[in-house]
Amino acid sequence: MNTRILIFLSLLTLPACKPPGAGMSRFETTTVGKGDLRAVVTASGTLSAVVSVDVGCQVSGRVMKLYADFNSTVKRGDLIAELDTSIYAAKLKAAEGELAGAKASAMWKRQNLARKKELLPMRGVMALDVEQAVAELGQAEATVTIREAALDQAKTDLGFCSISAPVDGIVVSRKVDAGQTVVAAMNTPVLFTLAQDIKKMRINATVSEADIGRVKTGQKVDFTVDAFPDDVFEGQVVQVRISPTTKENVVTYETLIDVENPEQRLFPGMTADVSILTAEKSGVLKVPNTALRFTPPEGSKVTGKADAKLQRRQQLVYVLEGADQEQTLRAVIVTTGITDNSETEVLDGLEAAARVVTASLGGTKEGAEGPPPSL
Repeated sequence: MNTRILIFLSLLTLPACKPPGAGMSRFETTTVGKGDLRAVVTASGTLSAVVSVDVGCQVSGRVMKLYADFNSTVKRGDLIAELDTSIYAAKLKAAEGELAGAKASAMWKRQNLARKKELLPMRGVMALDVEQAVAELGQAEATVTIREAALDQAKTDLGFCSISAPVDGIVVSRKVDAGQTVVAAMNTPVLFTLAQDIKKMRINATVSEADIGRVKTGQKVDFTVDAFPDDVFEGQVVQVRISPTTKENVVTYETLIDVENPEQRLFPGMTADVSILTAEKSGVLKVPNTALRFTPPEGSKVTGKADAKLQRRQQLVYVLEGADQEQTLRAVIVTTGITDNSETEVLDGLEAAARVVTASLGGTKEGAEGPPPSL
């Protein structure tokens, strides 16, 4: 008999070989257990001083001297800048001269009125002359009042040339240089920005409208900054502002978080990645969120109410039953609680040690005979 035919016949009598993976589990599972859960709301924000004051000037002029710079520590009332005083000193002298002239005019009119009153009984003047003298004296005294106000304004403007720190703090921004001219027209020019106390700082975080309902005053906050990626800092929610901000159809709400900064490691302007602790539980039954998202592949054996109508806070998980080629998925309705976005609390529907399916491995269900090997 032909040798090739004999080889072919002998191969046909060999037992069929199972492909790799046959008889193995086709699903990835995890055992339900108990543990701790922390539900958080994530957001981002910017660090700033609790009280930040812009120091400006109310008059225009050239900056003559600066007595503070970046990171300078100042006390309330300390001189931090001076403007050129020559123009305002001249205005002050002019105001003093105008006031002296107005007072002299008022004195002369007062004396004139007194003389006419003496002459009126002797018919030396008419009553109309006396009335006119009274009016002229009133005008002169009003002019004195106006000139006194102008003098006060000139003194005030001259005083504005010396700029003092309004609060105790540290200079976090200096926006002018010596020799620069500032113009106080429609807006007050800002010379410095003082942070009153950077040992206590604040995060202005933006929380999405989907999460803002879980954020409350007094909740604890953990956050990190890029400058210290390995360190976790703590804070506390002090205010949730109800004023919405809409940008590109995304609605967010500003949430204020107070932070202790005793070592002054945190600087104003740093970006903080925030986790707001909204709930915390210990010793609860929990499953991975991948189990809640799992959908059985087509052709899987599924028992239970996989098509049941779910109520609020209910979800489907699939428990793996059987072994090897007889594996079956049992659909189970569970009631869920808090989540940390990785695992979710199970309030009802499952027991500890159950094997819930988290993913499909894509293996075949049963071994199959392969085609005869080619010759």
